Amino acid sequence: MQPLTKDFLTQIARDYDLSLEQKEAFVVRFSRQGNESDLADSIYISHNAFRTRMSGVYKKFRIAGKGPGKVRKLHDFLIQKYQAYHPTSTPQTPTHEVEIDTLVQEIRQKIKPSIQNQCGTMKVLDMTQPIGLKDIYTKVNILEKVIGLRRLTINELMQGCNLDSESFDRPGFSKVKEERIPGLEAVQKYDKLMVLGKPGAGKTTFLKYLAIQCSKSKVLTDKVPIFITLKQFAETQNQPSLTTYINQIFDNCNVTETQVSAILQHGRGLILLDGLDEVREEDADCVLTQIQAFTEDYDANTFVITCRIAAREYTFEKFTDVEVDDFDDKQIRTFATKWFQAKQLDLAGYFIEQLEDNEPIKELASNPLLLTLLCIEFEDSGEFPANRAELYNRAIHTLLRKWDAKRRIVREQVYKKLSVQRKEDLLSEVAFATFEQGEYFFKQREIEKSIADYIRNLPDAKTDPDALLLDSEAVLKSIEAHHGLLVERARGIYSFSHLTFQEYFTAREIVAKSDIALLVSKITENRWREVFLLTAGMMRNADTLVQQMKQIIDKLVASDEKLQRFLTWVNQKSLSVEVPSKPSAVRAAARAFYFTLSPVRSRNLTLSLDLSLDLSRDLNLDLTLDYSHDLTLDLTLDYSRDRFLDLYVSLDYSRDLTLDSELKQSLQQLNNQLPSLEENDKEQLNQWWQVNGKVWTEQLRTVMIQHRNIGYNWQFSDSQKQLLHQYYDANKLLVNCLNSDCYVSKEVRQEIEDTLLLPLAEIEKHKSHTN
Repeated sequence: MQPLTKDFLTQIARDYDLSLEQKEAFVVRFSRQGNESDLADSIYISHNAFRTRMSGVYKKFRIAGKGPGKVRKLHDFLIQKYQAYHPTSTPQTPTHEVEIDTLVQEIRQKIKPSIQNQCGTMKVLDMTQPIGLKDIYTKVNILEKVIGLRRLTINELMQGCNLDSESFDRPGFSKVKEERIPGLEAVQKYDKLMVLGKPGAGKTTFLKYLAIQCSKSKVLTDKVPIFITLKQFAETQNQPSLTTYINQIFDNCNVTETQVSAILQHGRGLILLDGLDEVREEDADCVLTQIQAFTEDYDANTFVITCRIAAREYTFEKFTDVEVDDFDDKQIRTFATKWFQAKQLDLAGYFIEQLEDNEPIKELASNPLLLTLLCIEFEDSGEFPANRAELYNRAIHTLLRKWDAKRRIVREQVYKKLSVQRKEDLLSEVAFATFEQGEYFFKQREIEKSIADYIRNLPDAKTDPDALLLDSEAVLKSIEAHHGLLVERARGIYSFSHLTFQEYFTAREIVAKSDIALLVSKITENRWREVFLLTAGMMRNADTLVQQMKQIIDKLVASDEKLQRFLTWVNQKSLSVEVPSKPSAVRAAARAFYFTLSPVRSRNLTLSLDLSLDLSRDLNLDLTLDYSHDLTLDLTLDYSRDRFLDLYVSLDYSRDLTLDSELKQSLQQLNNQLPSLEENDKEQLNQWWQVNGKVWTEQLRTVMIQHRNIGYNWQFSDSQKQLLHQYYDANKLLVNCLNSDCYVSKEVRQEIEDTLLLPLAEIEKHKSHTN
C-alpha cells in the first residue's frame, strides 16, 4: 500500500474523532509499511492490542468485513480523501504514464545484476560446479488443465495401452494428451498464475528464466521482475511483511521505497513467488495471509506462484491453476545437447541413442530432475549402468531423500513412523499387488486402504478405522507432493509417476519375499520383462532365478514333437559352423541364428542376420559364420510376388560366391529360367512370377535342402508359431538377464550356454555327460 503523510493522517483522525490510542495505531498503520506485528512493536504495544485499536478505527470509518480486505477498503478511502485535499497529485507516485515507463526501464537496469546473480545459475544433485541457466534452459510447456482434476475413468486412461503388445509405447504410456502452450505464452495470457508441478518438473528453473528474460526486456517489457523464494521470505528474522521484504530487496539495488510503491501501484511488477510448498508448516498461515493481502493491495500486477501438486489445499480465487508438462522427445534432446555442450563433452548424440534403445530409462527422462540425474550418470562413465536396478534405485533415492536434502528443505512428517525405508516397503507392496493384477491406474480409496493396512501393523499405530483412513489419505498426498512417485491422473485415480517405478518396486517386493516361483510363471508375458531384468539385478545370487527360467522355457515346447524336430534341425545346422573359440557360447549364438531364419521369426534375410547378431552381442561373442553358404535360404520362405525383384538380385549375387560346383551349377540353371531385367519392366516380371513363381521357388527349395539342409517348409500351425514366438522371446529374456550385470555362478552360466535352444533329448544327453 502507498504510505501517506503523518500530517494528513493526523488531520483525518481528528475529523473522525479517533481516540488517542486509535489515532496512534491509525497513523502508524497507514504511514509506514510492515506487518501488524512490526507496527505494534513500533508503538510498544502487543499485537492483540493493536488489532483491538484498529477494530475501533474501522467502526469509526464504517468499514465492514474482515481480514486484509478491511485495510484495503480504508486505504482506498484515504487515497480518495488525499486526492480531494491535493487534486494535482497522487501521494509519492509519478503523475504520467511516460514517467512510469521511464521508471520501469531505470529500475530494470538497476536490478539486472541482482536478478542475474540470484537466478542465473543452477546447481542440483551431485553437480560439483554450478551451470549457467542460459546454457541449460529448455523451454517449458504448460497444461492449461491440471491433469489430476480431469474427470476420466480408468478404462479411458487405459485406452490403447496394451502392455503385452510388442508395439507398446512405454514412454508414451503416462503422457498426457491435453492441449499445452509454451510457458511464456501462459504468463502473458494470464496475469495471475499458480504453476503446479511434480517434484523436479522444472518450476523454479522456469521462474528464474522468466525473471532473467524480463530483466533483459525480452518478455513482459513493461514489467519489473521481483523474484522471491518463499521459504527464505518465511524464515526472515522478525517476519516482515511482503511489501517490506520487497523494499529490502530493492534497497540493495539503490531503488527507493517510493519508486517501488510507484511500480506496484501502477501494476508494473512481475511478482514471482517460488516454492509455496517449501514453506514450513508453522510459517504457512502467515505466508498465505501475506500473499492474499499483497495480491489484493496490488491487484493490477502480474503474479506467478509455483507449488508442487497436492502439497496443500490452497485457494487463490483470482489465480488460474496450470501444470508444468513433462518433457517430450524434442525437449529431452534439447536439454541433453545443451548439457553436454556446456560440459564440453561430445556425448549428447550417444546419450540420446542409448535412451532410444532403453525405453524404461527413457521414461524417466521426461522429468527434468531425473533427466539431469541421467546426464550426470552418463557423464561419469559414458554409458548407463548394465544393472538398471542400480540406476532406478538412485532415481528413487533422489526423489525420496536427496532432492529436498540438497536444498535444506525439511517437510512435515505426516506419519512420524513412516521412515523412508518404510515408504519404500509400502510402495513395494502397492506396486506388486497392482502390477500382478495388471492394474496401472487405481482408485484413490483402494490405495488408501492398502496404506491403512500397512500402517496398521506399525508399532503404536492407531487402531481406529476412521483415524487410519485419515492418516492413509495424508500419507498418499505426502508421497505425491513430496516425492512424486505416485500421481493423480484424474479425479480420484492414481498411478505410479512412471511405469518403470512400478516395475522396480514390484521387483523389490519379489526379492524381499523370495517369490521366484511366481515370477518365472510369468515368463511368456511381455509386460513382466523389465521385472525379470530388475529382479535378476537386485538378487544377491541369481542362480535359482535363471535356472528356473531355463526349466520353464524348455518345458514350453517339450511336448510338441514337430517343434522338437525343428530344434534338432537348428542344432544340426549350428554344428556345421566352424568354431574359432569358446565353443558352447558360439554354438548357442549359431543356434539362435538358424532359429531366427525360421518362417516364424523371419520376414527377410536382413532381419534374420540382425537378430542373430543381436543375440551374439548379448552373449559377448564374436559370431563367425559363413553366411555365403546360406545367402539364398530365406528366399524360399515367402511366395509373395512383391519380393521377386529382391529375390532375383540376391540369387544373381549368389553366383559370384565361392560355392561347390554342384550347388553353383544348380543355381545357374535356376537363374537361367529368370527373365532378363534389361528386357522386361516390373509388371512383366510380376506376370512371369504369377505363372512360374511357385514352381520355380519349390525347385530352389529342393536345391537348398539337398545342398545346405535348409529351406524346409515346416508348415507350423498358428498355435505352434505362437509357441515358438514365446519360446524364442523367453530365451532372449533369459540371455538378457544373464547380461544385466546380475551375479550368476560360472557353472550355471556355462550350463545355460551349453543347452540354450536345444531339443529336450540333447539337453538330457548333456546332463548325463556332465553328471
